[in-house]
Amino acid sequence: MIEVEDGATPSIRTVTIDRPAARNALTVEALEGLETAIGNAVEPVVYLRGAGPAFCAGADLATVGDLEGDSERAAEFARLGQRVARAIEDSPAVVVAGIDGPARGGGLELALACDVRVGTPESTYGEPGVTFGLFGAWGGTVRLPRVIGEGHALEFALSGRTVDAEEALRMGLISRLEDDPRAVAEEIAVNADDALTALKRRIRDDRERATQERLEAEAFGTLVENHADDIDSVLE
Repeated sequence: MIEVEDGATPSIRTVTIDRPAARNALTVEALEGLETAIGNAVEPVVYLRGAGPAFCAGADLATVGDLEGDSERAAEFARLGQRVARAIEDSPAVVVAGIDGPARGGGLELALACDVRVGTPESTYGEPGVTFGLFGAWGGTVRLPRVIGEGHALEFALSGRTVDAEEALRMGLISRLEDDPRAVAEEIAVNADDALTALKRRIRDDRERATQERLEAEAFGTLVENHADDIDSVLE
């Protein structure tokens, strides 16, 4: 269900959710495979995509149905999804979501955990769980307002509506709109590995400001030391 392609493009690992007949809906096995694929990445950039006409429909509803209303099993499934989202967010690699077709529910939540979200003109986005009495529990209630602001997040999640690519771009759900989202991953991958990791860590840091600024200065100092020759070449 999770396909990994290493080395086709230098510095990029391609991870594909490969269950197109089910719009790449995620089972327990697929979530665990995705966690492993992200956790094992040694490349500085990971490109996450879905096979076929959808990015990811979210949690597999048959899997949710198998929980049989057991609240503890349901919470355990939610914690698994949260763990995968954290693996994406905490990975030293820059994770780029290439979103083509629908991103729904948990699929959108995993995209929210990615560092960069790039959609095609055919991409669409929604958190439909509220329409049948649920909501996304893979960290979406934390990340959605962080990404698009509390006002947009409340209206979007509470209505259960679907937005197209243009509206998603205006809301800030995606940062770029491209026919080929992978091109953005390739743009990023040409940069220095250690600079990418340091930038991701500093921008992602949610500690209080003084601590963030101290760590930012330390990271900058390390990069200046590591790339003294590169800086000289730019100045020549």
